[in-house]
Parts: sequence; C-alpha cells; structure tokens
Amino acid sequence: MRLNIGRSKNQKYYYVQKTVYIDGKEKSLIVEKLGSHTSLLKKLNGEDPLEWAKKYVEELNRKEQEEKAVDINICFSSGKTIAPNEKRLFNGGYLFLEKIYNQLGLNKLCKQISKGYKFKYDLDSILSRLVYSRIIYPELKLATYELSQSFIEKPNFELQHIYRALDVLSKESDLIQSTVYENSLKIIPRDTRVLFYDCTNFYFEMEREAGIRQYGYSKEHRPNPIVQMGLFMDGNGIPLSFCINPGNTNEQVTMRPLEKKIVNDFGLSKFIVCTDAVLASEDNRRFNTKGERSFITTQSIKKLKGFLQEWCLDNDGWKLQGSSNTYSLTDIDEDKYKDAIFYKERWINENGFEQKLIVTYSIKYRDYMQTLRERQINRAEKLINTNSNKLKKASSTDCKRFINQTNCTRTGEIAEKSIYSLDYEAIENESKYDGFYAVCTNIQDETCEIIKINKKRWEIEECFRIMKTEFKSRPVFLSNDERIKAHFLTCYLALLIFRLLEKKLGSKFTCEDIIDTLRNYNFLKPGAQGYIPAYTSNNVTNEMHNQFGFRTDYEIVTQDMLKDIKKI
Repeated sequence: MRLNIGRSKNQKYYYVQKTVYIDGKEKSLIVEKLGSHTSLLKKLNGEDPLEWAKKYVEELNRKEQEEKAVDINICFSSGKTIAPNEKRLFNGGYLFLEKIYNQLGLNKLCKQISKGYKFKYDLDSILSRLVYSRIIYPELKLATYELSQSFIEKPNFELQHIYRALDVLSKESDLIQSTVYENSLKIIPRDTRVLFYDCTNFYFEMEREAGIRQYGYSKEHRPNPIVQMGLFMDGNGIPLSFCINPGNTNEQVTMRPLEKKIVNDFGLSKFIVCTDAVLASEDNRRFNTKGERSFITTQSIKKLKGFLQEWCLDNDGWKLQGSSNTYSLTDIDEDKYKDAIFYKERWINENGFEQKLIVTYSIKYRDYMQTLRERQINRAEKLINTNSNKLKKASSTDCKRFINQTNCTRTGEIAEKSIYSLDYEAIENESKYDGFYAVCTNIQDETCEIIKINKKRWEIEECFRIMKTEFKSRPVFLSNDERIKAHFLTCYLALLIFRLLEKKLGSKFTCEDIIDTLRNYNFLKPGAQGYIPAYTSNNVTNEMHNQFGFRTDYEIVTQDMLKDIKKI
C-alpha cells in the first residue's frame, strides 16, 4: 500500500492506494480515503497531514506484513564449507530504479524495438542492467556485465550481446528520448516553460583521434581526444534531451539542431531558452526570437561597448525588488544589504536586433570574486617564486593571467632570461567588475523573475557533475562511433531516472546520500528460503519504501515477498 495525493484547484486529498492484479492486468485500487488537507488539519490539531498520512500508511503495511509473516528456521553448520565461487551477497537497490524504468515505458519500448530486428538477445535486460549499473556499479562494460551478476536477479545475456545491443540503441536513440519524455509526464509534472542548455566534453583513454573522437578544447585541459555533449534540461532540473558531437565542434552551433528536434519530436513550441555566455551567439539569440520562443543568456560585461560598460558599472540608478527607491552603490549599508541583489535594466538595439540588458550587483558575489582572485594571486606568486617553467600559457580564468613577463632589463638591454612579476594593472582592471553580473533577454517579464530563472543554471552543471563524478562516464574506452553514442544514451537515461528518483523523494536528500543508499542496499542469501537485509535502515530507505509502496526492512525477505515487490 502507498500514499496517493490527489489535487483539485484549491485543495489536496489523501488516499491509501494499492496495486492489484486482476486477470493478469495491473490495477490501482483506493483502499481508504483519508480526507482533505484542510479537514485533516482540523482533526489532527495542527499536526502535518502529510507526515501523519505517511506514518498511517507505514503502519498499515506493517500490520499487513505481520498477518502474512511466517517464522523461518535456517540451519548452519560450522563444519560445512561454502561452495567455490558461491555468491551470497546481492544488491537490491536497482528495485527502486526498476520502478521508474518501467514507468518510463523502457521495458515495453525495448520489446517494440526488438520486433524490427532479428537478434535473439533480451534488449530490455541489457539496457536496464546498463542503466542500473551506471548508477550502482559505474564501471567498464566488461565489469558492468560481471557486477550485474551481483543484482538479486541475474542477467540473461552474455557479454558480447552488450556490444551488439549498443549498435541498436544508438540507432533508436531519438525514439527512446522522445518516448521517455512523453511517459515522464505521467510520473511528475515537467516544467517546459524554461529550458536550460549547456555543453561539456568527455575524454577518451586513447591518443588516436578518429570519427567523433577528435582533439578539441578540453574543459579539463587533458591531451586526449574528446566528444562533446549538449544537454537540454527543463525548469525542474530534469534532463530533457541530449546530443553527441565531435570534440572539435564549435559549441555555439550545437544548440539549434537539438532544439529543432525538441520542437519536432516532443511537440514543444513555447519556451524560454536559458544559456551561458559561451553559447550566446547572435545567431542563437535570433533563432530564439522566432515563433513563441524566447531567450535569457549570460552577457559578458567586458565584451560590451564602452558606453554600455560605463552604464553597467555606474554606481547610481540601482533598484531593489519590493522597493520603489533608487540606490547608489557608494551609499548602501553593506551589513543591511549583504544578501540583497540590486539591478538595473535598459533596452539596446544593435543591427536591428533589440534585446534587454539587465545588470545585477551583489555584495556577497563581490566578496566571493575577491576571495577567489586572492587565491589566484597567491598561486601566481608561488609560481613566480619557484621559477616554474609553466608560466607562459594562460587562459582567461588561469592564475597566470596575473603574471607579467619582461624580456629586457631596466636599462633597455635584452635580458638573458625572462623576468616574471605580478601584473598589478591586470589585477586592478579585473577588480572593477567584482559583484557585477549581466544577462540579455528578449522577454517582457519582470526583471526579478528573469534573474530568478537565470540563477537556476547551476542545476545543469550539477547534471554534468553527477554523470562525470558519480556515474564515472569518463574516460570512455569505446572506439566505434555508434557504441560511443549508445554509451552516452545509457548515461543520459541513468541521469534521467536518478533525477526522477530525487523528485519522488521530495528533493530532501543529497545526491551522495541517495547513491550511497542504493549501492549499499544489499541482501545476504543464506539459502533458498530468501534474503536477509544487510543494509542500514535510514531516512532514505524509509522514504523510498513509502514512495514505492514496498518494504524490505524485515528480518528476512522471502522469495514470495520478492515476487510481490516485482508486481507492484
């Protein structure tokens, strides 16, 4: 049994729901109506109705389990040895991922795709294990096959089938992406009013470039071939669609093809695209002025024309949300407005293209930039003092940009060795931008709403961090282009399922807490009687049990209980 929350225009209603099978078909039945949020508030004397309802359902499940419970005796002998290669510890964390995987219709879609090919292996079993393993056992394909043997349900395919399946999955990538988007709408609401786009790259554990593995600008500064991933995310932080491009592709040209695919395959036409400054070419901005599309993009103040830079950095004419006053940055009380965001705006027209320039100023952001630069200056001084041979190359964010190189002496003679020193002029010039941040847009919304939307771009960076760090999607060892694309399809599906899991858990737990819980959700199998939980019950496991309508935190989970869990 599980808690279901129904919603009307002005009210929430709580129900106890149970999944049953009638004539082989899955049906959800309402076991009990608990009442509306308002009525429960009155009845419970101020206790939170949601928390009360969760505890009530938990108690119903406990009583139901007690009625079914049987005592099981397991005998062990201190003189009997364990059979060679006998596996006794299994992971059950995938059971939660499997529920979302099936809700997205991937099990049915795999069967549908299989009908168009002549292979005999189980595509659903392969894809599901690749997705679950990417989250729980993120390793190479060989290791993935071996580690998936550690799931309670063993895979019914061989290693070579994985590589053959990757070719098929790559060909069907567009269909898979559009299908899971459509089915995700049945799981949680998708906020497609705002779409966030960004790019990142993934490196290969090989030096030879070929196909889409190309040398390009690596964000990690690695001397390896890379591929580039473009990702769209919705306003709730849930992945929407992705593309894979050669590593030497200009990021700015990757957004429009994927955006066109979203319009055509997903049926979306009215949305705001939010990007960073790297992707903010004029062509991309103009593209998102067509139809009902709009844009919000980060704007580098340093790249604005002189008169606009002066306007951005001017101390006067600043506004504050909720106030009709105009402020001067030289007069504000820093302690009082430590967390405030001041702003001003103006419309600009260049080459017949009109857009609104919004610039913000934050004391907290100013202090952050000053602290960051102080650390970089300290690193630059250490490089100078140690006579490092790594002083010549510098990017726009590298500490070496604050190092000045002199090739002659004070008398004008050519020096035998280059002389390095801190570039105080560069430091002073950069410091005048501290605390300032600008965006451009073509929408008429309230400025504060635009600022609020742009601040959510951090979530797409977190998506990339999860894929790279938690899911270990790099380095890539595959060499075939189609299999490379399929690898990132499985990474994308793993990210999508994980994000949906986060939302179902109410966004109450950190990414690390959830993943650690799934990876440690283990069971000991003492024999044919069932499985003994070998994990630590905690708030995450309790919430997952409540949300997915089953529990395994009993002294032993029988085979029949496991079958019932699979049916839910």
